[in-house]
Amino acid sequence: MHELLFTPQADNDLKELESDPSKKRILKAVRKTLGLMETNLHHPSLQTHEYQSLKGANGEKVFEAYAQQNTPGAYRVFWYYGPGRKEITIVAITPYP
Repeated sequence: MHELLFTPQADNDLKELESDPSKKRILKAVRKTLGLMETNLHHPSLQTHEYQSLKGANGEKVFEAYAQQNTPGAYRVFWYYGPGRKEITIVAITPYP
């Protein structure tokens, strides 16, 4: 099990999704992804991989997990390990750039 920590940006991204009724399906997919990240980062549907063009606050490798697939502007969750053991910091929840 991992504990999820949210940067202010990620927290804001999630609150935006929660406050927009038109994004109910996206919110459901993002919540499912976050749940899987807490319990099984290697779940095949996450398609987790390193995202080369971002670094964490202290130079950590940033990873990308899929919340949606085969959808224009599909949402992704960007994250890195830490700062503590068994902790994951969520950097952003955003449509694929």
